[in-house]
Amino acid sequence: MMEKTNINWAAMSGTAIVEAIGAFIKHHRLEQNKTQGQLAIDAGINRSTLIEFEQGMRCNFITLIQLLRALNLLYVLQNFEVQRQLSPIQLASLEQAKRKRASGIKKEGKSRPKSDW
Repeated sequence: MMEKTNINWAAMSGTAIVEAIGAFIKHHRLEQNKTQGQLAIDAGINRSTLIEFEQGMRCNFITLIQLLRALNLLYVLQNFEVQRQLSPIQLASLEQAKRKRASGIKKEGKSRPKSDW
């Protein structure tokens, strides 16, 4: 697997980021011992598109998703998941709204059944 590095993505140009994404795809393709032709077929793209993608010459988000899916790497998109965060006040109000006790039998004109005791 790739070593973790501290890449300063904010300092990189758009072209450098596209090249890094292409290098990521190429690294994992080789790690899985797939040829460019095999990966292109699995991803449903042309081999020439894959070559340009790996070289950082072309980057299309749909193509990226197709390649990640073909390499079983879709999990890298988890960072894009929007997570709803509650404020402390919202958490407190939700906690207050939770049931604290079970309710007994509700009386709706019916009397409780008498016990045999």
